[in-house]
Amino acid sequence: MNMRKLLRVLHRDFGYFFTGMTLIYCVTGILLNHTRDWNPYYSIDIRKVELNLPLDTSLINKELLTSKLEPIGVQGLRSFYYPKPGTVKLFVSDGTVTSDLGSGSALVERSYRRPVLYQLNMLHKNLPKSWWTWFSDIFAIALMAITISGLFLVKGKNGITHRGVLLIIAGLALPLVAIILL
Repeated sequence: MNMRKLLRVLHRDFGYFFTGMTLIYCVTGILLNHTRDWNPYYSIDIRKVELNLPLDTSLINKELLTSKLEPIGVQGLRSFYYPKPGTVKLFVSDGTVTSDLGSGSALVERSYRRPVLYQLNMLHKNLPKSWWTWFSDIFAIALMAITISGLFLVKGKNGITHRGVLLIIAGLALPLVAIILL
């Protein structure tokens, strides 16, 4: 088997095998690049409710708070404290509730894992560790093989010795500019 044919086979088969991983890393890479714009892990639900807790903080206890939270659909009271006079902050299983004792109103902030995106981002960040680290390393090596083999697949004026080299130089210039601007 000649070298060009071997490169074509490697390029094709690795490309097919790692298509899913490539797409996952592309999507999660975009999501992780834009964490300032939105949270790719959690959806945050914020709503205002009436909690009507007593002004006298000595009357506030876990049982009272639990009974006030149930009608608004909030469960799992873990703890609470007073960040400033007239305000109580409650930590619940999926978020927080901050209540203004004077007005009776409260701000409920709850977070929910984004289905599928949360798990895909955890893969991208190598949360599973152990065998996933090895698979990710093999994937990175395969991407290098796909890239290098792809360089030599096309002959002539569109190949690496002509147009290809110009595009490679242009493609390398952008990361270099970014590094210089850091």
